[in-house]
Amino acid sequence: MNILIKPLITEKMTVQGQKLNNFGFIVDKRANKLQIKKAIQDLYGVTVQDINTMVYSGKKKARNTKAGMIVGRTNAYKKAIVTLKQGETIDFYSNI
Repeated sequence: MNILIKPLITEKMTVQGQKLNNFGFIVDKRANKLQIKKAIQDLYGVTVQDINTMVYSGKKKARNTKAGMIVGRTNAYKKAIVTLKQGETIDFYSNI
């Protein structure tokens, strides 16, 4: 099971990374905190101090078009906010 799907690179997460040493990831919905911690430590070689997880449910969206009403859903996902040990950081831009 691929636990880490992608890192969250938003303006808010960038500020939290600089001020609070927090980094966000979209993770597999079935993964627990211990699996997420092990995956991040193995992949990035850092020490994880704390993990907060939240599950977002998909929301209904509808829009009017010439062909009529189109109804769909946004994706449901699980987000993990990871706090690293003081002095450690993750550089997402190093291999671009």
